[in-house]
Amino acid sequence: MIGSIVNLAYLFGATSFVWGLRQMSTPDTAKKGNLLAALGMGIAIIATMLLPMTGAANNYAWIIGGMIIGGIIGFFAAKRVQMTAMPQMVSIFNGLGGACAVVLAMTELIHYYDGTSRMDGGQLFIILTTLLIGAIAFTGSMLAFAKLQGLVWDSQVTLPKHHIVNYILLAATLGLTAYVFMGGIGLGITAAIGLMVLSLVYGFSFVAPIGGADMPVVISLLNSFTGLSAAAAGLIYNNNIMLVGGILVGAAGVILTVLMCEAMNRSLFNVLIGGFGGGAAAAKGVDGDQVAKTVTINDAAIQLYYSQSVMIVPGYGLAVAQAQKVVKELDDLLSANGVDVKYAIHPVAGRMPGHMNVLLAEADVPYPKLLDLEDANSAIPNTDMVVIIGANDVVNPAALDDPGSPIYGMPVLNVWEAKHVIVMKRSMSPGYAGIQNQLFFHEKNKMLFGDAKDSLQKLVSEIKTL
Repeated sequence: MIGSIVNLAYLFGATSFVWGLRQMSTPDTAKKGNLLAALGMGIAIIATMLLPMTGAANNYAWIIGGMIIGGIIGFFAAKRVQMTAMPQMVSIFNGLGGACAVVLAMTELIHYYDGTSRMDGGQLFIILTTLLIGAIAFTGSMLAFAKLQGLVWDSQVTLPKHHIVNYILLAATLGLTAYVFMGGIGLGITAAIGLMVLSLVYGFSFVAPIGGADMPVVISLLNSFTGLSAAAAGLIYNNNIMLVGGILVGAAGVILTVLMCEAMNRSLFNVLIGGFGGGAAAAKGVDGDQVAKTVTINDAAIQLYYSQSVMIVPGYGLAVAQAQKVVKELDDLLSANGVDVKYAIHPVAGRMPGHMNVLLAEADVPYPKLLDLEDANSAIPNTDMVVIIGANDVVNPAALDDPGSPIYGMPVLNVWEAKHVIVMKRSMSPGYAGIQNQLFFHEKNKMLFGDAKDSLQKLVSEIKTL
């Protein structure tokens, strides 16, 4: 009877995961989708606690205590995190998932070697796979967090010929995994501990040479690793909800990784070895005698107010300035004057896919106003004004006309095809790719320097006087 109830609860949980993911595909229903998936997970956890297990009564306090402490930490972390730091939070939570897989795998290996648990070759293989993938996801995610947070620079963690070091570490890790699987003659649990340590080191080394601009791709890939380790743990404990949840996370991570690579027109292998956007990259790609034109607040306000169509391109600078609500106010003023306002969203604008969508949804910008890359590029030639707020590499013409550029071939927003362009930026500093943006010097472009929020507020005030 209890088994049937648990299986029904698992079925509801799995259905909630799938439907929740479906609702998260659009900002309008994303919050409901998140709550639905959380409800499904909560029911699945409660159902699991109903299963008859030896000594289970002694574990309830630990389980409930862990849920309460973890829930409190998660709640306050989610409430306090800034939109600009969302990738860092995802990376930390992802890494902790990998750490859980390591703990579960090591617990089972300890029981295996002390004789309190028996397992066949298939079960041992699954446990070792869980240990390996979980350890890589844990330390890799922690280093990705440190890089995104600016706590670590590539030069501090990268060795000469680091890719060769990684190949050696990978070969050693796989070799030791095979050794433990074959019996680890004479070493027992010592070999398993050695495998755990080596896997943790490899996870750190694996991420070390990857440049800062590619961290979102790496986080997505590591997220899929964590999902796979959770699925493997589901196989260990013959738990269907862990298996389904892990597969969904793993599949979603792989799909997102592929989409981001396509958005940058790069292969995953190139991302992993390319070192694109490293912290030490220098600005290059523009002749020193080129001069950027500037525009005043008054002139920019007049141009925007009397345009027929305006395209806003949000970027990381908008998120840093927390200026999304001021953008919405500007949108409302222009729309009230009959201006057609749209938003061009590049797939990798910000720090993760969907970053700009969520940011604008937070300011109640209608979702139909948000155009993806292809639709935006189709509309730009008929647009009077394009206003770029904090975006850089995703609007760089070098992606199309400079074969020597590290972003050459990457699909970008062709903003220079509009009649006029304004770039709102603090300075002429390069973007994440470490190269100067040729758009700054384009004949159609004018720079509006300053903090994005402050400049937008001044624009709004100026437009109100027109």
